[in-house]
Amino acid sequence: MRNIFTALAALLILGGSLTAEAQQRRPQDFKDRYKLKEAVVLSRHNIRSPLSDSKSALGRMTPHEWNDWTAAKSELTLRGGVLETQMGQYFRKWAVDAGLFPENYVPTADDLNVIANSMQRCIATAQYFSSGFMPVGGVEVRHRYTPSKMDPLFNPQLTKVSPEFVELAMAQINAMGGKKGLRGVNEALKPDYDLMTGVLDVKDSPMAKASDPYLKAIDNYDTEIVLEKFKEPAMKPGSALKELNSASDAFILQYYEQPDTLKAAFGHKLTRADWERLAHVKDTYQDVLFTAPAVATNVAYPLVQYMYDELRSPDRRFTFLVGHDSNLSAVATALGVEEYELPNAIEKKTPIGSKIVIEKFEGPDGKEYADINIVYQSVDQLRDMQLLDLDNPPMIYPLSLKGVEKNADGLYDMADVMGAFERAIAAYQALP
Repeated sequence: MRNIFTALAALLILGGSLTAEAQQRRPQDFKDRYKLKEAVVLSRHNIRSPLSDSKSALGRMTPHEWNDWTAAKSELTLRGGVLETQMGQYFRKWAVDAGLFPENYVPTADDLNVIANSMQRCIATAQYFSSGFMPVGGVEVRHRYTPSKMDPLFNPQLTKVSPEFVELAMAQINAMGGKKGLRGVNEALKPDYDLMTGVLDVKDSPMAKASDPYLKAIDNYDTEIVLEKFKEPAMKPGSALKELNSASDAFILQYYEQPDTLKAAFGHKLTRADWERLAHVKDTYQDVLFTAPAVATNVAYPLVQYMYDELRSPDRRFTFLVGHDSNLSAVATALGVEEYELPNAIEKKTPIGSKIVIEKFEGPDGKEYADINIVYQSVDQLRDMQLLDLDNPPMIYPLSLKGVEKNADGLYDMADVMGAFERAIAAYQALP
């Protein structure tokens, strides 16, 4: 499920940088030759609370008390709001330095578009980001419904389902586990599952003391996938990947939220590599449900079409879309982004608050060019709540499109990027 780090990524882990020619303070020579015209950003919400009360399965799976969250279930926490404001402040400094907007700019409806899924955590993320990005701009965050409901633009639901589609999608999903299919996926995760149940101290949990049959799910490696029209891809309850994903999610959020690392791990001494293993369960869950090519093409279509239209808008200068990790995973797969594994993160694909950023430039030859990066706060920036600016930027990792070459300045021809969108749209239309 994971690729080996490239030497370049390894250098970043050791303190090097991938961002010298990416979305941060570009050298003056670059800015003299390329004018930034527009940026389209697809963001995951920032830190939210999990479903972790004592009455839930997650609460009964451990004798320990989960973090005392500052928000209701699945809503953005206070820490998440502060972190997203800091990210907005960084984007403000970047946008001014890049010449996209002047300082203290007041935008119009033509040049700025901020849209969030109608879930509290998404709306709040957009509000906090906007307050940091344009603190005097009076930015309107638009969302379709009263909180909290899923907007079809962001809802990763299947809108084309036929027997032929299900057969194709399941073949691609099973291929992730090799000859053993989804059982193979689970077997590969067994070391991570064992670490998870050990940190949870499941053996001393209320579930164990009550001989709850729910515990049998932890040893069930026969995960079943459900693909139904107008519903998200889902796993049937009762398998290890389905049930331990919830614990993985809660641990990740608790690690970000709780400054005391020992307390975050219920008194267990964990290394950063251990935290990555706990997060690997959720990463794999995400991959299984949303990154099979046919599934990604299906569920990403509304956002792919919307982002494509925004990139063609002659007046738009900045678009900010706030959704979920499933949105980022599916869109990246649908566009043909090469496999990647993020450094300085425990979530290796779509960390909390991460953003896919597409920049559009006008080059010295009058042609349009593009850069594509994923921008995210490192684990230390999240846990230490570090202020972000051009001297302490977030992590900026370049994304590569399959079969598309960059020029000597590290930019794509804009026509090639638009071609990736057009292929994704055509692939959706061709789904059985």
